[in-house]
Amino acid sequence: MPMTRISLKRGKTPDYKRSLMEQIYLAMRDTFNVPEEDRFMTITEHDDAQFDFGADYLGIHRSEDLIMIQITANNTRTTEQKKALYAKIAERLAADPGVRSEDVLISLVEVQKENWSFGNGEAQYA
Repeated sequence: MPMTRISLKRGKTPDYKRSLMEQIYLAMRDTFNVPEEDRFMTITEHDDAQFDFGADYLGIHRSEDLIMIQITANNTRTTEQKKALYAKIAERLAADPGVRSEDVLISLVEVQKENWSFGNGEAQYA
C-alpha cells in the first residue's frame, strides 16, 4: 500500500538509484509489515535550479546529496512504528548506497484506506 516518491539531484548512477528503492522497500517491510510485491516507487531527479532545501534547518547539516523521500501510506501505524521506519531507512541507506543520515529527509503522508485504487477502477481496500 505505500507509494514512495524519491527526489534527488541529477547525476547518480542507475545502481545508486536502484539501491535507494530497494533499501527503502526493505525498511518498510521490516517496520511497517509491508507485504511482498507491495512495491510502488518512483525517483525524480532535479537540476540545481529545481532542488532547494534548508542546508542547516533544525541544526542538521545537509549536503548536496540530500534525498527527499515522501511515503504515502494508510493511517494505521503507531508513532513507534513511524520512528522505527525513519531510523531503519537511514540505517539501510547509510549501509547501501552510502547516504549520510543527515541527508535523508522523510515525509510520511497518511491516508484513509478507501483513498486507494490499485487498478480496474476499484477501491480494493474500501
